[in-house]
Amino acid sequence: MASRHQRPGIDGSHPENVAARAPEGTRVYAIGDIHGRADLLGRLHRKILADAADATAMRKVVVYIGDYVDRGPDSFGVVNMLIEDPLDGFERHHLKGNHEDFLLRFLDPGAHDDGTWMLNGARQTLESYGVEWSDMAYGADGSAAARQKFADFMPESHRSFFQGLELSHREGDYLFVHAGIRPGVPVEAQRPFDLMWIRDAFLDSDADHGCVVVHGHSIVPEPEMRPNRIGIDTGAFRSNRLTALVVDGAERRFLHT
Repeated sequence: MASRHQRPGIDGSHPENVAARAPEGTRVYAIGDIHGRADLLGRLHRKILADAADATAMRKVVVYIGDYVDRGPDSFGVVNMLIEDPLDGFERHHLKGNHEDFLLRFLDPGAHDDGTWMLNGARQTLESYGVEWSDMAYGADGSAAARQKFADFMPESHRSFFQGLELSHREGDYLFVHAGIRPGVPVEAQRPFDLMWIRDAFLDSDADHGCVVVHGHSIVPEPEMRPNRIGIDTGAFRSNRLTALVVDGAERRFLHT
């Protein structure tokens, strides 16, 4: 989605909430928005495996922040890798991004399709599944034809993957979501729409959310660290830089492609 510049703290620094901790004996890896870059995901997976080589006795968790599809060239390859070649020895959590929300609504014949997905990277996703551009002509007939071909070409394992995505995941003092949360609303009362789509009301807030929110959705040139949130969408589809946050106890660091 849209880019944002990194915001410094009041004193010009990039503060960290040093009190925030992962659960004891757990190392967490959170991977930002992938957007069809299966090549970068494979590379980052290898870096994570190398990084985790010294954590054989620990519980290892990987959280994917969402937006697996659109814009990059190989959405099919990304999803297939997550299903068929997952990180061995890791507990895995796959979150739902706004682009998966687009995709699922497009597949639903009862949902209203206004063409917005096609303006946000759908062509690359559909082509990666074998749907040709000539099948995507809009209008009621074209949309229905593209939907039917997409549904026919999608493996059942992929459909189950998209339908089973989580909206959030909690590890210790960290909450992982795709876009953010509505400030002032308890975590358990958050609307799915906000978890997948919110932007400025969350990004501009200095509120204490009761946890550090780790999110993607809004592109930054470098991981954005603030006292109440950490943004890890570094625009992989165009920057060639896919980012993972590593949390181990009170330690926080990053891996990049």
